[in-house]
Amino acid sequence: MSDEKMVNVYFFGKKYSVPSELTIMNAMEYAGYQLKRGCGCRNGFCGACATIYRIQGKNQLQTCLACSTKVEEGMVVATLPFYPLVKQVYDMEKIKPEQAVMMQLYPEIYSCIGCNACTRSCTQELNTMQYIAYAQRGDFAKCAELSFDCIMCGCCSSRCPAGISHPQVAELARRLNGKYLQPETQHLLDRVAEIDAGNCEEAIKKMVELSTGDKEQIKNLYNTRDIEK
Repeated sequence: MSDEKMVNVYFFGKKYSVPSELTIMNAMEYAGYQLKRGCGCRNGFCGACATIYRIQGKNQLQTCLACSTKVEEGMVVATLPFYPLVKQVYDMEKIKPEQAVMMQLYPEIYSCIGCNACTRSCTQELNTMQYIAYAQRGDFAKCAELSFDCIMCGCCSSRCPAGISHPQVAELARRLNGKYLQPETQHLLDRVAEIDAGNCEEAIKKMVELSTGDKEQIKNLYNTRDIEK
């Protein structure tokens, strides 16, 4: 008899007994589900496997990424194939890094009640409520810095009573910061000009050929590359 510990979990309303060492994603596959969507990178950084669960006997809803969260006894799981965040349309050439931009595009951020549910549900443990506060004040540099590791899974917005689309607000702040507030990086501008001129076509072709061959060569090229200071 195997010594492997098993736990009872519920996927889409059905009960399954699965090994306790598995992640939610692996446990679903163990139970026979074929994951074609919502599985992404499987390493906790793409945000595709946003999941809501609760433990039987407890009324709190928890948010997580299914690829990096282990199953627990009595876990009742509901996956989010996507979260319908509000994404406003704007032209980066026409908007400016002014507080009025947020008022016009994402006015709901000023309805924040400070409950901190967004921060508690963040799968990357970001201080989500704080970066929204920076966005409210038009401090896009600080908002961009604090939200830099956001993977846009949407778990924060799924718990927000004010209906704020936190990832989209943060993305706008990072775009404004990158375009208008941060100093230009000359070596990046030079490389973009080289690409536009077609000077990198041969190098790109070689990389494509390498991608179907010896991956060790690609690793070696990456590890020995020239890094701009």
